[in-house]
Amino acid sequence: MTDSNLSFVGRLSVAVGSFFAILGDSSLAANVRRLREGAPLPESAAAPVAAPVAAPAAVQPAPAPVQPAPAIEAASPDSALQLLGLLQRNARFVDFVEENIAGYSDADIGAAARLVHEGCRTTLREHFTIEPVRNEAEGSRITLAEGFDAGAVRLTGNVVGKAPFNGSIAHRGWRVADVRLPKLVKTHDVTVIAPAEVEL
Repeated sequence: MTDSNLSFVGRLSVAVGSFFAILGDSSLAANVRRLREGAPLPESAAAPVAAPVAAPAAVQPAPAPVQPAPAIEAASPDSALQLLGLLQRNARFVDFVEENIAGYSDADIGAAARLVHEGCRTTLREHFTIEPVRNEAEGSRITLAEGFDAGAVRLTGNVVGKAPFNGSIAHRGWRVADVRLPKLVKTHDVTVIAPAEVEL
């Protein structure tokens, strides 16, 4: 199976792995956002500065003020590890992803995925309020005015020119409106997402 034709389980594994990688790595999250907006990734080295050229005698307009770069803060992994622990406890999520499923039939994988899906859904609904970014039905025609939030709406297809853009909603998107993760005791080790079990 090629990378461009992954199975449902393969796509599920990539999606969930990417979710936790982005949640725990602010620079990765910033790069993913740039890619989704169609912007190029930052180059590892700054471009060489050209030698200054003498200004012509005519008066030049003042350069536009340079906007300061947004501050980048290191994300604490505690919340991501806590969520991963909840998904493992309620859905055996890590067990499912770490299992080698090559020897199982599609029916067996589908039955397991149904249980994992139910547990993941219950966990998300218990600890998050998730709502669509756009309220219109998928397939609806909309117009995006100039200044639309490019972080909340990604343009796809034949993107040319500038706003306003007219198009159809292919996916309404999701945003988190509220987070209700349990409070952590300082002595709790969040890196242990599932303790080992010893049967006596």
